[in-house]
Amino acid sequence: MVSATDKLRQRQQQTRSRLCIGLDPDERLLPAPLRREAQPWKRFLQDIVAATLPFACAYKLNLTFYEQFGASGWLLVEEVLAAIPSDVCVIADGKRNDVPHTAEIAARTFFERLGVDAITVNPLLGADSVAPFLAYAGKLVFVLVWTSNPGARDFLALPCAHGQPLSVHLVTSALRWSRQAELGFVVGATLPEEFARLRHHAPQAWILAPGIGAQGGDSDALLAANGAAPLLVNVGRSILYASRGSDFAEAAARAAAEFARRLGFPTEERSDAGAS
Repeated sequence: MVSATDKLRQRQQQTRSRLCIGLDPDERLLPAPLRREAQPWKRFLQDIVAATLPFACAYKLNLTFYEQFGASGWLLVEEVLAAIPSDVCVIADGKRNDVPHTAEIAARTFFERLGVDAITVNPLLGADSVAPFLAYAGKLVFVLVWTSNPGARDFLALPCAHGQPLSVHLVTSALRWSRQAELGFVVGATLPEEFARLRHHAPQAWILAPGIGAQGGDSDALLAANGAAPLLVNVGRSILYASRGSDFAEAAARAAAEFARRLGFPTEERSDAGAS
């Protein structure tokens, strides 16, 4: 089995980009020409994947957008996963975890039944709530430590007893956890100074950075803060809904190509530099 990190390195070498595309079906943004179809989201997302594949090193499915459809949403997840080639990394974005016996069910569901390569988890229940995910060799577990919304400061910036912000404490604690899976972090891209602070404490880890595109993050500032370390930059709405017309797939491809260019590697830089 090819590990998640190997898939990422290989795709980044092929695409010369750090672009991860968020595949999030939003009823408010569905292109008008598809609204009369029986399975509009299946066609939309499959066409988006086909059009953007040359530019993506990973795809991320935010599970909430699929859960809104009830039982058919689970089927849609499986249909979208089937449309993504097996050599491309797929991330289930659910910020999932719970008490250990429940977390074990979630880990089996996503890593065994759905076969995704990576998942996002919320660490605030403690190490034992994340351990079931970290037990899967070859997978990649992104621990949420700084979000891309303004409310990230409400709690994650608060100092712990030793004076470090909670976000830093989460990173340094997680790096000490026993694991077979690869460990990464979710760090929002909207505040480059916070990103740089957390990257300093995890210089070799993969970081998944949301917040570029519709949320207004500065890609140049993000890349400067990251350096050559392993990085995935997620872009969703700015690519998926680049057009609300019948040319939605072509427009998505053009947007993906532009983001891939902006998030690419300099010609002289190796895409696996700094990989863990």
